[in-house]
Amino acid sequence: MADTKAPAKRGDSPKASKNLWSDEERAAMEASVRERKKSARLSPEEQRAAGEADVRAAIAAMPEDDRAMGTRIHEIVAATVPDLVPRTYYGMPAWARGEKVVLFFQSKAKFKVRYATLGFQQDAWLDDQEMWPVAFALTALTPAIEQRVAELVKKAAG
Repeated sequence: MADTKAPAKRGDSPKASKNLWSDEERAAMEASVRERKKSARLSPEEQRAAGEADVRAAIAAMPEDDRAMGTRIHEIVAATVPDLVPRTYYGMPAWARGEKVVLFFQSKAKFKVRYATLGFQQDAWLDDQEMWPVAFALTALTPAIEQRVAELVKKAAG
C-alpha cells in the first residue's frame, strides 16, 4: 500500500518560516510587540510623554531627507490636532486617538522604497462616498503639500 502522508503545509519547515518575512518586515513586527508591551504599563500622561520621545527617536534614526520630512509631518500634526497622541506604530512615527492609530509616517528607507508614505488607518475619518485614499506617497513637502497634509490630519481626527 502506498504511503498517504499529507503534503507539508507552507511554513512547516524552519527554513520556510524563516523566509516568509523580509528583515525589514520582521523588525517592524518585533517593534510592534515592544510598543504594545510598553504602552500597556503606562498611564495616559506617561503614554503621551513616552510616545513623544519614541516618535522623535524614530525620526532621528531616519536618513536626512526622510528625517526632515518626518520632523515636519510631526510638527504639522501637533499644531493641527494636538489631541492626537504621538506614538510609534511598527517602529514608525504615528499619532493616535486613544489606543487607535489614526495616521503614520513611513520613511522611504523603512522598506527601501522610492517614496515616503503618509498613511491613515481605519479609525481615520477620511470617508468620502464609496471610495477614498488611505495612503499618500510623499517625495517632498512643499507649502501646498503641507497645507494638504494639515487638512487631511484635521479631517482624519474627526
